[in-house]
Amino acid sequence: MKKSLASGAGASRELIEGPIWRGLLNFAFPIFLGNLFQQLYNTADTLIVGNFIDKQALAAVSSSGNLIFMIVGLLNGIAMGAGVVIAKFFGAKDEESMRRAIHTDIAFGLVGGLLLTAVGVAFTPHMLRWMGTPNDVLPNSILYFRTYFYGVLATFMYNIATGILHAVGDSKHPLYYLICASVINVILDLLFVAVFKWGIASAAAATVISQFISASLALRRLMTVNDSCRVNPREIRFDIPILKSIVRLGLPSGVQNSVIGFANVMVQKNINIFESDAMAGCGSYAKIEGFAFLPVTCFVMALSTFVSQNLGAKQIDRVKKGTKFGVLCSMSAAAVISVIVFTCAPFLLRLFNDDPAVIAFGVKQAHIQSLFYCLLAFSHCMAGILRGAGKAYVPMAIMLICWCLIRVTYITVTVNLFHEIGFVFSSYPITWSLSSIIFLIYYLKADWVHGFEKKKA
Repeated sequence: MKKSLASGAGASRELIEGPIWRGLLNFAFPIFLGNLFQQLYNTADTLIVGNFIDKQALAAVSSSGNLIFMIVGLLNGIAMGAGVVIAKFFGAKDEESMRRAIHTDIAFGLVGGLLLTAVGVAFTPHMLRWMGTPNDVLPNSILYFRTYFYGVLATFMYNIATGILHAVGDSKHPLYYLICASVINVILDLLFVAVFKWGIASAAAATVISQFISASLALRRLMTVNDSCRVNPREIRFDIPILKSIVRLGLPSGVQNSVIGFANVMVQKNINIFESDAMAGCGSYAKIEGFAFLPVTCFVMALSTFVSQNLGAKQIDRVKKGTKFGVLCSMSAAAVISVIVFTCAPFLLRLFNDDPAVIAFGVKQAHIQSLFYCLLAFSHCMAGILRGAGKAYVPMAIMLICWCLIRVTYITVTVNLFHEIGFVFSSYPITWSLSSIIFLIYYLKADWVHGFEKKKA
């Protein structure tokens, strides 16, 4: 049974109705600001630890991203599938099914978050040793990772809650919560590390506290909003048919995330061969790249929701026009940013640590990779569009082949033969180029929206 969705404080139909450019930009801009504060949130530990402890501690924090992504990637991918399901029901004005999907998503987040906590705390030392983490970095890495994973439930629940809000067109409230949590995180980092000198574990503790605050705010919003996306704790349970739809749409993205995370861990393992200077320099560059890629990320997320909602509303022509506009904006932003990063890399890296060896590694990586950001933007946009269209297996296959199999093989062979870190860096533009070519061929040749409107969630 279908009901008309309320136009309350939480939901917006701007992506489905009105000018395409305005709807996408209005939806994407709060996501951009939110991602900006998310990146500040994630970078605070790196900046403060690098300036107030030492480069070994900086290496320990900087190398955390790939391992964390590998562990949480599977469940986050499935949560992305939930966003597609919810957005489709929203576009189709099917309130009853949407409510069941939202409460199933919350139940999945609670169970999945507890599972991630157990895995992260128990297996962190074994995974860090397997990665070849140098002995001068290992103790700090174990301490930081374990502390971080004690709060991973909050991180996952925040992602679930904001994914629901995004799916119904609300990209503003997640921004407010991230701003609040980011400010708290920076204040606590400075207090714990710079003032009280409590060490690297306190930096992770500051992140955990901030994550719980942002998750609490997002969940409170869902439980108090006066419209169709409201969460009732008594209704939180698994609806098996809905869960199957979420897993069907999200599992490819989850597998993709985990395998790409594994590939990035393999890349990190090769970087670790070059010791703590390389780890610190490459980790610092990764934070800069995270900021640089924010305009691209916001369009990817906006495109995925836009496609899901409009296909749910059976507006095929609007979908095709919107995807072209979003991809063009994303690639244009990436081209401008790439020049800025290439030019300003030495100055930006010095913000994290002033050791010349650390800066040299980071600058080398920036100069090899940054001018190819437009290709990375195109691949990510195509992946977001296809996920929104329910074709999640396509980007999974393309990225697993290009970004995992080919990248890891290339790095393993070249580094073992030449022991030169430049081959690690060059693997990224090479594989970005390959994935972009394949995505372009698929986008132009395949009828990727055909039959979507006939599918049942």
